[in-house]
Amino acid sequence: MPRTGRPIPPLVLSDEERTTLARWSRQAKSAQILAMRAKIILACADGTSNTDVATALGVHLSTVGKWRRRFLRERLDGLIDEQRPGRPPSISLDQVEQVVAATLEQTPRNATHWSRKSMAERSGLSKSTIGRIWRDFGLKPHRPDAFKLSTDPQFIEKVVDVVGLYHNPPERAVVLCVDEKSQIRALDRSPPALPVMPGMPEPRTHDYARNGITSLFAAFNIADGTVISELHRQHRAAEFKRFLATIDTTVPADLDMHLICDNYGTHRTPAIRAWLTRHPRFHMHLTPTGSSWINQVERWFGHLTEPKIRRRTHKSVQSLEADIRAWITDWNSNPRPFVWTRTAEEILDSLARFYRRISGVEHQRLQPYT
Repeated sequence: MPRTGRPIPPLVLSDEERTTLARWSRQAKSAQILAMRAKIILACADGTSNTDVATALGVHLSTVGKWRRRFLRERLDGLIDEQRPGRPPSISLDQVEQVVAATLEQTPRNATHWSRKSMAERSGLSKSTIGRIWRDFGLKPHRPDAFKLSTDPQFIEKVVDVVGLYHNPPERAVVLCVDEKSQIRALDRSPPALPVMPGMPEPRTHDYARNGITSLFAAFNIADGTVISELHRQHRAAEFKRFLATIDTTVPADLDMHLICDNYGTHRTPAIRAWLTRHPRFHMHLTPTGSSWINQVERWFGHLTEPKIRRRTHKSVQSLEADIRAWITDWNSNPRPFVWTRTAEEILDSLARFYRRISGVEHQRLQPYT
């Protein structure tokens, strides 16, 4: 006879409890920790086993058991984090919920976002209390963050194509991430930066003199991290074709080449297409529009920009180009390839969840790829 574990007591909700839990769980902008706990209790109340609830919600089995026991013992109050030793809280759970909901779902009458002062005036709580609530729930209404959504009609196909190259590169072939860092400015600060002092950042003036620009063409090898590069004063299809010729002479002739590029106009001119037709070992893979994050060379550009260009002064384009060439030579002496871990399915699932958050509906173009 198979052994059975300790019987799980049934979980029955009152109408008021079910209404409150449903409100906590379905608000897309509510605190996600509390929303997940509410979803666990609602699923358990429907008679679903702890194992099935954990699988459906993507949480650990012990997490389901913990909040089920806590709810049976303390009901709705048990879903709030346990009280710590010390003075009892001076504000109620309803007040905390009102502050969180107002922060996420409303805006002040005469401003674009809440401040501690404006929220304190609205709620009747102190500014320090508002600050503690925001810290506890990870809310930062004063800090905006930018994002960009691709409108490319072939978004899914291109993501699957590029990520497939990262995870399964073809045999007897080289995969190169290609792009241009255009209009790199040679700037000379006047006066020069002052020395770094304890307790303060490096003082720099906003004034500068422009001494010309250059453009860096780079091809990042995803296998070993080496970079093929060229510097040109102009950024046209003619320069890009010359760079393709440099790649052609650099990579051994017995290897095919798969180039990951963006949709910039210089990559798709008739002259470039004709050149690619005459060189059949080149295979172009275009990234989705507005999705530079998927091209690994963009990350490499960041490694170059921060330590070498952003805070450096250059009195001429020649000195700027000499610095860039020296840095690339040093990089190629000890190259570091990047490790791409996310699959195309994980990327598309993540974007689908993001679309649900901002629109409340599943975005048709971002269904998981199968």
